[in-house]
Amino acid sequence: MTQVSTPAEAATRITGRAVVEQRRLKGAVTEVVLDSGDTVIVKRGHARNATAAEAAGLRWLGAADAVRVPEVRGDDDEWLVTELVGDGRPTHHAAERLGRGLAALHAAGAPAFGAAPPGGPADAWIGLAPMRNAAGEDWPRWYAEHRVLPYVRSAVDDGTLTGGEAEVIERACARLPEVAGPAEPPARLHGDLWNGNVLWGAVEVSLIDPAAHGGHRESDLAMLQLFGCPLLDRVLAAYQEVSPLADGWAERIGAHQLFPLLVHTVLFGRSYAGQAVSAAKSVG
Repeated sequence: MTQVSTPAEAATRITGRAVVEQRRLKGAVTEVVLDSGDTVIVKRGHARNATAAEAAGLRWLGAADAVRVPEVRGDDDEWLVTELVGDGRPTHHAAERLGRGLAALHAAGAPAFGAAPPGGPADAWIGLAPMRNAAGEDWPRWYAEHRVLPYVRSAVDDGTLTGGEAEVIERACARLPEVAGPAEPPARLHGDLWNGNVLWGAVEVSLIDPAAHGGHRESDLAMLQLFGCPLLDRVLAAYQEVSPLADGWAERIGAHQLFPLLVHTVLFGRSYAGQAVSAAKSVG
């Protein structure tokens, strides 16, 4: 990885503009004011491929022209520079626009379940956890093999899932082909659509920090519900007006939440293990 010591140096090298002000926000994220008067976000990748995966994901989502995502101003092996997007209070108008936008984003499609964004790495990330993008044709089997079971194995190895809990989740995976609902084409997913990655504005919402890939559209919606989202009923109603969900979608929420709950179990420990097992039991 390129060794750059500060966010200011990275911003100048990538944008060609001098930095006049900077403010650390959280973790590896810094808000930088350039001498052009433009304000950008400078983010340092935490591991190999992290910056490339996020940059490719933002470009792919933005290319759908469906939901707002930060414009990528430049990136390299270590640093990502994007436009600054605002955050404010949720509004009904923005919630409905988000629902319609997500429907259009998902309809933009992907080459396959597990497809990485164009130019993005196969070995990508969801937050601080590794996420392998490997293509598959059948969603239930792909989801089990590449989005659930790898994290079950990791959690068992780390001692954050017991063998008995792992068996419950494995049985749920075996049931997925029967309960997954009608087959649908691969959707273009944000992939990490929890409320913390939803920045509200009066007119529209901006989505940040994607783990973009081809997947099932219900997965994005299930993740929105996982940790709570303001005005979610408005978001879902607007989505359904544009692209109605298949019958029984509400009963499948637990199946789609297995992946993020297991990621949280791997990253943050046993406090999420019980939720993952409960989600598995809901599969039927």
